[in-house]
Amino acid sequence: MSPDVESVIRLQSLDDRAAALQKEITALPKHLAETERRLDAHIKRLDADRAALTASQKKKKSLEDDIKTYDAKMSKLKSQMLDAKTNEQYKAFQNEIAYAEKQISDAETEILVQMETYEPLEKAVKVSEVALAAEKKAVGQEQEQVKIRTAADRAELTKALADRAELAKTIDPKVLGMYERSRKRWHNSGVSAATSGRCEACNIALRPQYFQELKIGDRVMTCESCARILIYNPPVSLEYELHQKA
Repeated sequence: MSPDVESVIRLQSLDDRAAALQKEITALPKHLAETERRLDAHIKRLDADRAALTASQKKKKSLEDDIKTYDAKMSKLKSQMLDAKTNEQYKAFQNEIAYAEKQISDAETEILVQMETYEPLEKAVKVSEVALAAEKKAVGQEQEQVKIRTAADRAELTKALADRAELAKTIDPKVLGMYERSRKRWHNSGVSAATSGRCEACNIALRPQYFQELKIGDRVMTCESCARILIYNPPVSLEYELHQKA
């Protein structure tokens, strides 16, 4: 195999690794941001439940205060009713007492309704608080892991790019140009294997004579269809594989 082709193969490997590292460096913050968004949504739901719980508590307290107020008013009315001089006065006291009793009854009914809402909500808030604490811890750990992983990826990427720059200096500029143009055209794919007379990248058959010349491997050749630099990749027979394993 031509030394330039061997170098281009290593160059493609470095480019593939650099692309994978760059992709991960870009993806990690996005993944973390999505995790943090879910945490924020959990916090907002818990805050809303806490607010609803507080409102229910205040409503219950207000109703209990109303009951005390009407209870006191009713006791006073019953006392005053004993001093009624006429039937009209007596009936007026009865009406006011009946109204107070109705308000107390309505308040007690509303307290039961509030309790039906309050108790499940209180339990849900307690469960959510425990879950939120665990989620915050997990997000904190993930933030630290992303920080460490990103730093390692950046260091490896820097090395890969430096190695690539050094390797590129050793390749014939003409061959390097062929590789770079093909890599740009096919989105980071500048090399393709050729097996059974076909370019594996574009799946176009090579001319028989061209394929035979590729097998010799004494010069750099490109696919006549996609222009990728070709590497002859001879098929391995099952018999050969079994022999190698024996």
